[in-house]
Amino acid sequence: MNFIEELTWRGMVHDMTPGLDEQLKKEMTTAYVGIDPTADSLHIGHLVGIMMLKHFQRCGHKPVALVGGATGMIGDPSGKSRERNLLDEDTLRRNQECIKKQLAKFLDFESSLPTAAELVNNYDWMKPVSFLEFIRDVGKHITVSYMMSKDSVKKRLSGEAADGMSFTEFSYQLVQGYDFLHLYQTRNCKLQMGGSDQWGNITTGTELIRRKAGGEAFALTCPLITKADGSKFGKTEGGNVWLDARYTSPYRFYQFWLNVSDADAEKYIKIFTTLDKAAVEKLAAEQAGAPHLRPLQKALAREVTCMVHSDEEYRKAVEASAALFGSAAEGMLKKVDEETFLSVFEGVPTFTVGKGKLPIKAGELLAVEAQIFSSKGEFKKLVQGGGLSINKEKISDAEAIISPSMLLNGKYLLVQKGKKNYFIVKIQP
Repeated sequence: MNFIEELTWRGMVHDMTPGLDEQLKKEMTTAYVGIDPTADSLHIGHLVGIMMLKHFQRCGHKPVALVGGATGMIGDPSGKSRERNLLDEDTLRRNQECIKKQLAKFLDFESSLPTAAELVNNYDWMKPVSFLEFIRDVGKHITVSYMMSKDSVKKRLSGEAADGMSFTEFSYQLVQGYDFLHLYQTRNCKLQMGGSDQWGNITTGTELIRRKAGGEAFALTCPLITKADGSKFGKTEGGNVWLDARYTSPYRFYQFWLNVSDADAEKYIKIFTTLDKAAVEKLAAEQAGAPHLRPLQKALAREVTCMVHSDEEYRKAVEASAALFGSAAEGMLKKVDEETFLSVFEGVPTFTVGKGKLPIKAGELLAVEAQIFSSKGEFKKLVQGGGLSINKEKISDAEAIISPSMLLNGKYLLVQKGKKNYFIVKIQP
């Protein structure tokens, strides 16, 4: 595959330096993307850069993921209005190990081929460099006027940010430029990729390589991803959508992609999956013919969830969705494991009842012990109106008995009043 053509049809090229396509056609090329290690998990905002590296490797080139241990101690001013908190080395190292495990789901680090991916940390080569060495060997090659011309600097100095800009952050582009120079000299890395907000930092690196090493290097940026309404991609009411299941469950991860708009689904499926052009066009045609079936969203959610988590976690998420939103019977709900069940019903009012109370009449449990109903009279009225379900099974008998065998995962009952009001009864030993 031709890398530039592949990224272009996927809508992943914002800008690139002249001669890049010729370079990639000439020889196997090494490229890197920088990753901020300020957390022990990546989130979906990182996926664009990761997918660029994945496509790069698929096209027969060598990807390098650079964890910014040194730059993470400074803070990139691009797109920021204030200075970030700085991390210590132990935290950065721990984060790096977690990040590599996640990257291994996208990139082949184990291959014996020259295209095998590598993970590097710029702290390893920045740590021994003294301040005097740096300003003598790097700083003298880039003028202040050149640095001041960058958008990330101009915005911070023009009064848009209340706190101004520290010398630490001003120096960031030099440190990132030095990374590119170091990788150029030690790994023959000739391309840096990133979001369009990184253009200034990346081209500082190409300029440093030209001035200090007399070499030629290249830059390629991807558009910043937004939603169809112009809002920021990847943010929800609960914050970031993380790749680590500890922070965003596979079910919630799956639901995020399943619930994107039609316009976003057609854009995202090109960026965040490896489905080819024919497959994407087929799905788009299906969507146009039957938008209510949402084939684009379903394919997008399947591809990304399987890639980030696993086929098994995807299956669980689909079953949990069917159990919650479909006309599922109790048997399907019982297949949902406890972790997924709690994720699906996070925030639902929960009542705790001792196991010694079972077996018990449903009215006694729900109106007295759990107080989901204000009275047994209210309970009976809803049962008679056909509006009460327990574990997705409609209760038609006001004298129904709740037994231990009905418990989901041995400890839960899912109570549904009407169509949308859910409650959980947790049975404690």
